[in-house]
Amino acid sequence: MQTPLCSEVLTALRGRTLSTAESLTGGGIGSALTAVPGASEVYRGGVISYVNDVKHRVLGVSAEDLETLGAVSEPVARQMAAGARRITGSDVAVSVTGLAGPGGDEFGHSVGTVFVGYADERKNFAREYHFDGDREAVRSQTVRAALELVLAENGAE
Repeated sequence: MQTPLCSEVLTALRGRTLSTAESLTGGGIGSALTAVPGASEVYRGGVISYVNDVKHRVLGVSAEDLETLGAVSEPVARQMAAGARRITGSDVAVSVTGLAGPGGDEFGHSVGTVFVGYADERKNFAREYHFDGDREAVRSQTVRAALELVLAENGAE
């Protein structure tokens, strides 16, 4: 649980709203945020898009990008964040897509490769991370990285 970090994120976004699009974390970011009392003032909700079909049909991720680049890619993370923002009407969205294990993917990505996407009214980008550890460690580090990115983009260090 990332309660102090979540509290910082929610405080930094006061007066604005946040949504999530999660793949490998399976709702871990949303769960961490909603563990904080008063989270509903900021957090609008999220989409758990564990499979490509949901990324495409619900979040609007390009089927071509999913096929040619794979789900674990910078363009997909960007599109996931933009899609979450669009469908929830939030001011800010964060997305995560990556590999927690047990194996890599057909595009050459190894376990621990993660992309965190961010979208707001001015920006839409993604960052690549490489985490170590077992499945749970990669998932936990991904939740933290996503929350830290939102905090960094919204006026906190």
